[in-house]
Parts: sequence; C-alpha cells; structure tokens
Amino acid sequence: MSEFDFIGSAKRVLNTEVQALMHIERYFDGHFEAVCQAILNHQGKVIVMGIGKSGHIGKKIAATLASTGTSAFFVHPGEAAHGDLGMVEARDLVIAISNSGEAHEIISLFPVFKRLGITTVSMTGKPESTMGKLSDYHLQITVPKEACPLELAPTSSSTATLVMGDALAMALLEARGFSEEDFALSHPGGALGRKLLLKLSDIMHTGDALPMVSPNTLIREALLEISNKGLGMTTIVDDKQTLLGIFTDGDLRRILDRRVDIHETTIGEVMITTPTTATPNMLAAEGLNLMQSKKISGLVLLEQNKVVGALNMHDLLKAGVV
Repeated sequence: MSEFDFIGSAKRVLNTEVQALMHIERYFDGHFEAVCQAILNHQGKVIVMGIGKSGHIGKKIAATLASTGTSAFFVHPGEAAHGDLGMVEARDLVIAISNSGEAHEIISLFPVFKRLGITTVSMTGKPESTMGKLSDYHLQITVPKEACPLELAPTSSSTATLVMGDALAMALLEARGFSEEDFALSHPGGALGRKLLLKLSDIMHTGDALPMVSPNTLIREALLEISNKGLGMTTIVDDKQTLLGIFTDGDLRRILDRRVDIHETTIGEVMITTPTTATPNMLAAEGLNLMQSKKISGLVLLEQNKVVGALNMHDLLKAGVV
C-alpha cells in the first residue's frame, strides 16, 4: 500500500477554500449593506437559525454578534417548531442559514414569521431557492466548489458562511462605534475584561490591612508595620489620615547605607514626602502603567489627600492585570 499524500490533500483543501473566500467578496454589495442597515434599525434581537453544519456555523455567528454589540442568540429550527419560537418577537430579525436554501425545518417557520411581521434574512448559496424568495433580504454565499473531493461535505460553503457572518458582525461593530470597553462588558471573566473593567478600589488593601504610622514613629517600629502588613511599604499620616509621606523597603536599604540609627530616628525624618499616588477609581490597567512608568512596586490611593488604600504589584498579578 503506497503512502498517502496527506500534506498535498491538506493544501488542496486550503487552496480551494481560499478561492471560495475570494469568490464571495463580490457579495459584499448593496444586499449586504441593506442587511446591515436593517439590523441597525431594528429595536429587537437578531435570531440566527440553521440546521446541521449550518446550525453549527449559525451558533458561532450568533455568539460573535452578541459579543460585539448586536443582541443575538441561536434558535434551533427543530426546537422552534416545538415551542422555542415563543422566544421570537415581532420586533426581532431572523437570519436563516442554509446553503441549499431548501431546509424544510426552516421553511416551515416562514408562515409564522410572515404572520408576526418578523423581518427575515436568508443566507444561502442559491438566491432563487425557496428561502431566498421567501425572505425580505438575502445574503449570497455561493462558492465555486466544496473542498470535499466528493462535493458532498459542507466545507468551502460553511467557511464562506462563517466569513459572511464575521463580516456582518464586524461591519455592525464599526457602525455602532463599539469600543474595547464595550467588549469588556460582555467578557467580564476574560483577561480583557479584567484589564478594562477592574478598578484599583476592587483590589486595594483597606482598614486594618493598610500600613499606616505617624511621623513620630521610630524607624524600627515602622519596620514592624511594613513587615506585618506585607506591602513592602508604609504610609505616614497625621491624625486625620492625611498623607505626609511613605517609606519602602528600598528606602530602608538606602538609609542603612547612610548609617542612620533606626532605633533613634523617626520615620518622619527619612520618609519620601512626594510619593506617587492614585485614586481608587483609577482602572487597574492604568495603575499598572503608572507603576511601571515610575518604576515603583507599590501605590498609595488617596481621596481628598486622605489615605484610603494601598496595593503593590503582587496584588495586580493576583488580579490577572499583569
């Protein structure tokens, strides 16, 4: 038995699908623009439907729309015919996907769509198909050939459908002026969400965990506060908790080099009186940038010049911001 050319086969698939994607560029036309405008003008949700491989692609398209500013979800046509159609309202817009345009599970739902006055968009490879004719709008996804050598398994056509959906979602994203902050709101559990939504107030140390001494405290006593609170620094405040200065592990090394007596000298004599500070409402990502630019490992947080919190680089690391 001769060895099969797996790499050659894979390259043929790739080349066939690349040609298919180049082919569908011609379908980004007035029909595509009209569908985008229809979705922008609708006050309801976008309901994506598809059966088989088109259903799998439809789920991804719905998820991409939902995460980029267009309220959308997937409804299986079979389940829709048995009750799930109740999730669809008259103000919604349906995107129905079928390469042949003859998926009977979807076609059977069109009378209901028409009765409710629901706007319909079909995404098919055959504009003259039943779905193409029944829909208010049509997005064409015709490809020259499938990558399957038997011309049976949806391959090029499913890839083209996916790209058409991505193009639709991205065009809508840009038209809405959708931002990174908007994206983070729908991805609060992801790294981007943590970076864009998390504030310093969410991770700062407060209350008894906040290192704080008076300016008359001896250095050796201040060192105990630094050690006990574990932030590598302490704030120096007056009786109203107004910030007077800070003292860090790095400052300790510097005063030891100067042979300062830590048992006789007060922290007020050696503190840094112009420390870098921030506010609790600052985004954690901004706090990180500030610390990196100043080459510091800790940050004191103020409100009206009063110390309300503190944190260090380790806190940002634990929060997933770094």
